[in-house]
Amino acid sequence: MIIGNERELTEAVLAELAGAPDPRFREIMGAAVRHLHAFVREARLSEAEFQLACGWIAKLGQLTTGSHNEVVLTAGSLGVSALVCLLNNGDGGQTETTANLMGPFWRMESPRTAHGGSIVRSPTPGLPLFVNAWVRDRDGRPVADAEVDVWQASPEGFYENQDPGQADMNLRGKFTTDAAGRIAFRSVKPKGYPIPADGVAGALLRTQGRHNMRPAHVHFMIHKPGYKTQFSQVYSSDDPNLETDAQFGVTRALVGQYVLHDGEPAPDADVEGSWYSLDHHFVVEPGEARLPRPPITGKSAGERPQLRVLERTPR
Repeated sequence: MIIGNERELTEAVLAELAGAPDPRFREIMGAAVRHLHAFVREARLSEAEFQLACGWIAKLGQLTTGSHNEVVLTAGSLGVSALVCLLNNGDGGQTETTANLMGPFWRMESPRTAHGGSIVRSPTPGLPLFVNAWVRDRDGRPVADAEVDVWQASPEGFYENQDPGQADMNLRGKFTTDAAGRIAFRSVKPKGYPIPADGVAGALLRTQGRHNMRPAHVHFMIHKPGYKTQFSQVYSSDDPNLETDAQFGVTRALVGQYVLHDGEPAPDADVEGSWYSLDHHFVVEPGEARLPRPPITGKSAGERPQLRVLERTPR
């Protein structure tokens, strides 16, 4: 079609899409074209602004490596990751869910770890944390023999893939639920941390006057045939950034009670002084047990990055 005006342009693109043989592809791309074209019209996007946007999109790919995924990080900062999660879980977004963002730091092949074992694999500062987690189905029955991946950042604010000083797979482990649907492990109490701010995600946050902090959390990924694979994060109720998470990930179902114990015997006899405990329950839904492509595949070999905290302007 030879284009006569701007209205005919959208019609021409949609007409070409109509010839695609895959109906779901036609549906998704048709919606994308309609919304993108409507966005350009509503925003009255200038040519210079369009070129700037294209540069940012290209930068997303340029900054994504085996140990860092700027695309997923930026999607989280815009709330897209959280929206996709909430629409696809909790009976299609109708009920509360313990599902959450996958995040940009999940790696496959985390070390299989014994029930009650530690995921601390190299010297790591912080108070000990003892976790008990239960997996149940929607009827409250325990889900046995589910694989549960666990990972978290160190109390210094780094996932092991970001930090050459940590052992490979430090603060990562894979567990199997017992007959009661339970796993147990030892770690260290997480702290909130700033997401990397030297790329597109950081530029967007600065422009909005937002900080780049994530509240303290531990990640879980629950996988068993017959159930929809669930990614989750359990956030610490005492973190000051629960209301302003840079990734919009905090839901009521995932605010966990990290309980401080002073002067009490710890589950492991070698622990002296203060320690934390966390008990949490997850509910999985029936569905396809599919593992997505991991956002990262390896560990950084460069220098330990500098953590930069962006200030949040008063609202």
